[in-house]
Amino acid sequence: MRVSGARQGVTEARRIVVKVGSSSLTTAVGGLDADRVDALVDVLAKVRGGGEREVVLVSSGAIAAGLAPLGLHRRPKDLARQQAAASVGQGLLVARYTASFARYGVRVGQVLLTSNDTSRRAHYRNAYRTLDQLLDMGALPVVNENDTVATDEIRFGDNDRLAALVAHLVRADLLILLSDVDGLYDGDPSIPGTTRIAEVRGPADLAGVSIGSAGKAGVGTGGMVTKVEAARIATAAGVPVVLTSASRAADALAGRDTGTYFHRTGRRSADRLLWLAHASTPQGSLTLDDGAVRAVVERHSSLLPAGIASVEGDFTAGDPVELRDLRGRPVARGLVNFDAKEIPQLLGRSTRDLARELGPAYEREVVHRDDLVVLHG
Repeated sequence: MRVSGARQGVTEARRIVVKVGSSSLTTAVGGLDADRVDALVDVLAKVRGGGEREVVLVSSGAIAAGLAPLGLHRRPKDLARQQAAASVGQGLLVARYTASFARYGVRVGQVLLTSNDTSRRAHYRNAYRTLDQLLDMGALPVVNENDTVATDEIRFGDNDRLAALVAHLVRADLLILLSDVDGLYDGDPSIPGTTRIAEVRGPADLAGVSIGSAGKAGVGTGGMVTKVEAARIATAAGVPVVLTSASRAADALAGRDTGTYFHRTGRRSADRLLWLAHASTPQGSLTLDDGAVRAVVERHSSLLPAGIASVEGDFTAGDPVELRDLRGRPVARGLVNFDAKEIPQLLGRSTRDLARELGPAYEREVVHRDDLVVLHG
């Protein structure tokens, strides 16, 4: 297979994020498949070459790897047993990668993330610095969600979305999504007559396409829906995406015509607001009057107490909250500067009056514009 003009950017990409799913690393009954891990490592080590290209690996498989050692026959549905399986499996997964990459003299660094680590400003900077420093020192970061401590409220939910956000975080040139399917099809690929979609330039190319929601192996959480959504997030942030099977990883990384290539649809940005929009779970909501909605959405201003009509939820300062208009429609999301119990006394009042009555700590925004992302214009 030759390199097409459309995929020229694949061969030119210097910093690459590769995501691999559980079904590509484990046996059907759980437990790591050493041969599959080694095959993937062979490809990634070759791509890195003499260090001209950098690779970040976002790897699923921790929970799946922990099933067999704990005597579990299938992925548990309750969070506590998922966390237990992840605790056992994460060590096995990283140990396997460490041993496999050692064959090429490549050092591995483990990075475990929750959405809290990446939507909050200081944590976001720390995550970037850690990953960037590992790459600068010649190590290969292996990223996974921190399933052992993540609660339902702070989970990414699937590693496809995590990979798209990591690609944005590290300012990658390319995202490769590997699974057990060799690309996106215009229907069920098991039915004769369906065709692989070679390129996607925008949402219009997917109009009328039926996208499946489940994988074959049943050991992961993702499906084609999550992969297409991850591709949408990444391409909107200026990162092109190739979606294909793990067995065709080498062809994908060489820019050959395999899988589905998603063209970038937006421009690269260094800010963390993509994380706030896609990786945070609002812990409450603030309803804004019409003037505040216009200020936030059209002028990209901070949210002041005077523009808030009501508050819902039980949140603390620093939590993500949803900003709604008077009809209840979400218009933005932001990190709030006050606890929920403090806000009722602030409603409709100017910061000057609040400072005079309650002290200088109250002469500030409820949500600063630097901690706010508009959802609808």
